[in-house]
Amino acid sequence: MTVLAMGCLVFGFDNPEIYYLKLNFWFALLVIVVIRLADTLYWRFSLQGTEYDPEIPLLRFAAGAVANIVVWSAYVSVLYYHMGTMEIMTTLVVISAMAGGAATILAPSRLLVSLYCTLLILPVSILALTDMRSEFNIIGFLGIAYWLLLFSISLKSSAFFTQAIEIKKVNESLIGQLKMERNEVARANEALRITNEKLDESNSTLEEQVLKRTDDIHRLSHRDPLTELLNRAGFTRHLESILKTTRKLENSLAVLFVDLDGFKQVNDSLGHQVGDKVLIEVAARLKRFCETDHLARWGGDEFVMALPYANRDTAVAVAQAARSGITIPIFVEENQIILDATIGIATFPEHGDSASILIQEADVTMYEQKRIQPGTVGVFNAQLYDALKEEQALREGLRYAISRRELSVVYQPIINGGDNSVWAAEALLRWTFNDEPIRPDIFIPIAEKIGLIHEIGDWVLNRACIDAAQWSFGKEVAVSVNVSVIQLMDDNFIGALDRALKSAGLAPEKLHLEITESVFADNREKVQMQVNSIKSRNVQISIDDFGTGFSSLSQLQTLDFDHIKIDRAFVQNLEEGSDTIIRATLLIAKEFGYKTIGEGIETLDHAERLTRMGVDFLQGYYYARPLPVRELATWFEQHQQ
Repeated sequence: MTVLAMGCLVFGFDNPEIYYLKLNFWFALLVIVVIRLADTLYWRFSLQGTEYDPEIPLLRFAAGAVANIVVWSAYVSVLYYHMGTMEIMTTLVVISAMAGGAATILAPSRLLVSLYCTLLILPVSILALTDMRSEFNIIGFLGIAYWLLLFSISLKSSAFFTQAIEIKKVNESLIGQLKMERNEVARANEALRITNEKLDESNSTLEEQVLKRTDDIHRLSHRDPLTELLNRAGFTRHLESILKTTRKLENSLAVLFVDLDGFKQVNDSLGHQVGDKVLIEVAARLKRFCETDHLARWGGDEFVMALPYANRDTAVAVAQAARSGITIPIFVEENQIILDATIGIATFPEHGDSASILIQEADVTMYEQKRIQPGTVGVFNAQLYDALKEEQALREGLRYAISRRELSVVYQPIINGGDNSVWAAEALLRWTFNDEPIRPDIFIPIAEKIGLIHEIGDWVLNRACIDAAQWSFGKEVAVSVNVSVIQLMDDNFIGALDRALKSAGLAPEKLHLEITESVFADNREKVQMQVNSIKSRNVQISIDDFGTGFSSLSQLQTLDFDHIKIDRAFVQNLEEGSDTIIRATLLIAKEFGYKTIGEGIETLDHAERLTRMGVDFLQGYYYARPLPVRELATWFEQHQQ
């Protein structure tokens, strides 16, 4: 382009005087361009794509560019005063265009672009400023301004290209590093893949073992460890699954709740080891009457069975057959054991549509059947439904009985048979629900069943201790409080006892706790620990309803009790010759150093006969009915008179 531009200037303007001089400049420029072209071709075909030092080629390029512009600068400077106005203007346009292009193309080299623009623009601008023609002076000023502008642009372009080159170098470095890291990752992944393959091979059997162990854990969590039948959770879930299928097929289903009769005596007399073997045998016999996993051990000596496709009659027939299978004698360790069973039945869809409801209805039916006639089969009916609804209402009401102040405590005096003085008063719980009194034998079992017995028992204990600490009569009169087996076996009971005594300010020796002899059937070590803790606080203990359950003489000898309460059933049947049992009880009490208390004294004859037999304390309607604490004070004053 430079050769072409100068050729236009040389041959385009007719100026014979300087024609040969201009031609020499054009030939000089042509030689320089040819040399630069040769250098470019050399770089293009010999050096590009190979590793080389760029400093020398850069110097050659710079030398060629400078030589090129020196020729142009000399051309303009030497010939300026020999050119006409039009030729000067044309020449200025050409060199201005060349300078503008160079400001961008040569921008990477700040020195080269500065030198290039300066040699092109500055000499001719100075010549124009010193020209005697005024119109060229303006062109000179414009040339100087253009030179300064190009100089500024070239410097900024140089800075931009320098920064771009540095960024490119950084990017290339990062790309190189990234490639290296990718290679490292690829190698690591390959090593990891090989390792994983080895692990997969070595863990193939381990996965099978884990799956088997998971299945075992799931099975054990839903199985009874003794009989290997489903437990409560497993059976309830399985029954829901069976019910889904039954609903879709619009079939019927029956649930049987089986409770063994006489099993408790086996455990108590022959021990738990024999009892466990009996349960295993019973489970094996019941399996014959249902499909796999349709039978569960509900707890203790209770079993639940599901009978798909069974209606009422079919369920009763299966229940009778199962009961007959249970009654066949069982031989364990040279012991012949004969049991019976009471079975309750509930059917779908007649009686309920969920697993929990059907099981509950069968359970209620079984308990009602056991109460009426043990060893029989019963089917859920409307009367039982009403009873179930009533029990449900009592359950809900009992949950709020304390907060609604529906509970109260009454006291029945216990009389010293020797001098007729008041020795103690038994605290008895009363509940008024919807303005109607509910008998303790009804709501106490419900409280135990739904887990409220601890809260209610603590409330009674606190109330009795407060009343005994504050009553205005007979400061020496103690208070006797009934404690259920569930309460006694609770780990928090001793703490509740301490809090009740401390908050009421009652002397521990003025508190008597009554526990039923059924406690002997529970954890003996736990019973002994709890009893010893109570006695260490100087609180006295009475065995309630003695003779009606199972009592172990070894337990009586081991545990430190204070009193034995003779059950009212023996007192009220003195005419039938039950005094033999009372005399035996008195003998046992004397041997162990216990005091005796006779319950159910309703006549003077009862009181006199028991006193003559040696009973220490008497309690019953003959002396007083259970009274509120205020009426007890009035009665006490009258009794003292």
